[in-house]
Amino acid sequence: MELTQHISDEGYAIIPDVLALREVQGILESLEQIDVRRSRAGARHMLAHVPIAEVARSPRMLDIARAVLGPDTFAFRATLFDKSQTANWLVAWHQDTALPLRCRSDIPGWGPWSLKDGVPYAHAPAHALEQVLALRLHLDDSLSENGPLRVLPATHKMGVLTDDSVHDLATQITPTECTVRAGGALAMCPLVVHASSKSQSNVPRRVLHIEYAASPSITAPLELAFT
Repeated sequence: MELTQHISDEGYAIIPDVLALREVQGILESLEQIDVRRSRAGARHMLAHVPIAEVARSPRMLDIARAVLGPDTFAFRATLFDKSQTANWLVAWHQDTALPLRCRSDIPGWGPWSLKDGVPYAHAPAHALEQVLALRLHLDDSLSENGPLRVLPATHKMGVLTDDSVHDLATQITPTECTVRAGGALAMCPLVVHASSKSQSNVPRRVLHIEYAASPSITAPLELAFT
């Protein structure tokens, strides 16, 4: 109850020790062996790889997501973020509003659309995004020095915001820095405003960002894609 209440109130929660360090090492070894198409920031569409799908659908991860979203919750997208001194970037304050879909259809409230690695994406309305939860599984220690995620607490309650509104909130609300030890997870609502700075350290910051939906119907009449 404490976890779900914190996510409901603040839009995020840190959950330590979701995986043991030996399990984290197993994931890192799997990532070295699978053929992953990487961008500067990491790799999209990781659910296609069996070791990552097994992590996303493991009882420990699903139990956390289902405690928040309900018993029909399932994983639909996984992304690897791999920040280091050689692949370093900052992310400005924003919300995560685009969802992967099976096909494009011009439905009021959905869009604009884009295509990422062959998968259509649309910016979604608040009622769909409110039924999504991301679990950011940390494969390294996320420290103040290596570009951890920062959030503006309780901003997930404000719906889908304009860029100007996001900027204004970032000047009005004190951000929370979400440092997480390897094996821990950060549960996050996609509508909570968040950002991250560049790493100032030689410690890598690898994160599996796995997204869960409360049910297949959250995007109806559109269909979520599994990526």
